[in-house]
Amino acid sequence: MLFEKTNVFNFDGAFRGLRNPMNSHSKSDSYTCDETHCIGCPYDSENDDCNFHQFSTINNPNVFVIGKNDMNLAQRMIKGGNPNDKFLRQILICVDITANRGWWQEYSTYKVGTVEDSESTMHTIHKQPFDLSMFEYTENTKEDIKEIINLLEKHRQEYLNTKDFKYVVDMKTILPESFLQKRTVTMNYEIIRNMIRQRYNHRLPQWRIDFINWCHTLPYSKELLFYCNGDDKNE
Repeated sequence: MLFEKTNVFNFDGAFRGLRNPMNSHSKSDSYTCDETHCIGCPYDSENDDCNFHQFSTINNPNVFVIGKNDMNLAQRMIKGGNPNDKFLRQILICVDITANRGWWQEYSTYKVGTVEDSESTMHTIHKQPFDLSMFEYTENTKEDIKEIINLLEKHRQEYLNTKDFKYVVDMKTILPESFLQKRTVTMNYEIIRNMIRQRYNHRLPQWRIDFINWCHTLPYSKELLFYCNGDDKNE
């Protein structure tokens, strides 16, 4: 399972909105950091708490630093639950995820607040030879996957020779859940918190390990995503 090109944005808009209900913008202490604010910064760069050094890039050298006042307010809203924590919906994430079709079936339960564009098996399944790199497998299933690859390749060749679409249907019919597919996904921090709560101890390692580990790499994951999200999730 692979997470690529993660982009998190609109922290500034979400935290402006967080101050709207009580018109308390004068108490806001967050700012966009360009590394000139390091003196007196509330975050410890030596312990990887500094978001500038974690999340600044050549194309996006400035990052949003949440001040202590704003973080305190945000965490109070998170403790209050829905709808108090609705500001999290305005922190947006776009990421390319490559996962097997079985994982995507489980992911499909999160259809509110998410959008994805996927690679198309209908249009591209015949365009290149099948090989092991296209599948997720264990040592116990490696030989089984090889047999399936041989069957898929047989139907692919028949389609290339005849252009009869029935062979594409045959390929899609026997394509296993272990087939890897990339999708570009857009979601938000509220959705991510919900997914963490529901999938943290999931039996599948793709959820329990791969997905949760990726969540830990997101900006302010400990303070916002995992905060008060279960006794064993960095509450």
